[in-house]
Amino acid sequence: MENLQEIFDITIMSIRLQDIAIATSIFFFFLFLRTLFCKTVLISLRAFVSRTKTTLDDKILNALEEPLKFSFVLLGFYMAKQWLNVEAISGFLDRLVQSLASVLIFWVLYRLISEFKTIFSTFSSRFGNKMSSDIENFIVKTLRTIVVVLGLMTFLQAWGINVSAFIASLGLGGLAFALAAKDTAANLFGSLVLFTDRPFKIGDWIQTPEAEGVVEDIGIRSTKIRTFAQALITVPNAVVANAAITNWTRMGKRRIRMSLGLTYGTTTQQMETILSQIRTYLKNNEAIHPETIMIYFDEFDTSSLNIFCYFFTKTTVWNDYLAVRESVNLELMRIVENSGAAFAFPTQTLHVESLPDSSPKAITQ
Repeated sequence: MENLQEIFDITIMSIRLQDIAIATSIFFFFLFLRTLFCKTVLISLRAFVSRTKTTLDDKILNALEEPLKFSFVLLGFYMAKQWLNVEAISGFLDRLVQSLASVLIFWVLYRLISEFKTIFSTFSSRFGNKMSSDIENFIVKTLRTIVVVLGLMTFLQAWGINVSAFIASLGLGGLAFALAAKDTAANLFGSLVLFTDRPFKIGDWIQTPEAEGVVEDIGIRSTKIRTFAQALITVPNAVVANAAITNWTRMGKRRIRMSLGLTYGTTTQQMETILSQIRTYLKNNEAIHPETIMIYFDEFDTSSLNIFCYFFTKTTVWNDYLAVRESVNLELMRIVENSGAAFAFPTQTLHVESLPDSSPKAITQ
């Protein structure tokens, strides 16, 4: 025992070997607690949350599992440091523990963002399935970047580095960088406007001062529009966000407006029959919206009697709309033809009261 006590009394850098042994034992004791925690408490918690109806507790446990394991290591290191209480390196060890604790906290936040990205997926799915992944990745990456930057600043602050002064020293370079990246920043904020206001989604037919066509992709920097000539136009989001956007896909109904010109030989009875049959046909047509149907004899034109037609189709799809309009036009022709009337075309009647004398005498004169 005396020999063992002499060995324990040996000092290394003014630290007794006995204290080093006790501190090491404390550290390994917490490692043992870490193993015990993983094999008992953690397994029990995982079995418990797997039986619950919600997945919220599963995600929280997944996010906290690795940081909790590391917390035993950090706590064991802290308790061992407290036992040694070495004044020469006490400040260094305190800063090390403080910085590791900050890393642990921001690590938890980082993992929570990864586990709960389905929340962002649910939010982004409101913009369309194809947009969902882009928006989700954008939000997740942005939040992760913020957490990493804040964690790095906290880590540096723990080691006595004046982060505020460092950032201020980068002011001039940051200004130059901001001026160079102002278009990129404008497009980034433009994409945020598009994601929040949702003026259109992928697959919508839109019209802007720059382009008209079907939205094919909405990215972080630009929006791709496929024109009806099959050309692909890439428009910066900053431009799209500040432009007037007409979303034709979101029309509830599509308008048909026309004027039928009948000849002046059309009788009153024929006109009344034509108006009645057109109104009846449109009201009974399932492809025509029943709320607004206006059919009126409204004008005596220079060469025709005009019937004003104003109504809407239920479909807004361009191809289906054209099919409905074609069937309506054909039926209107049948109604006019069956009534015995005819469509007018631009004509001009010249009335001559008298003809000049064509006799030789008149010619000589």
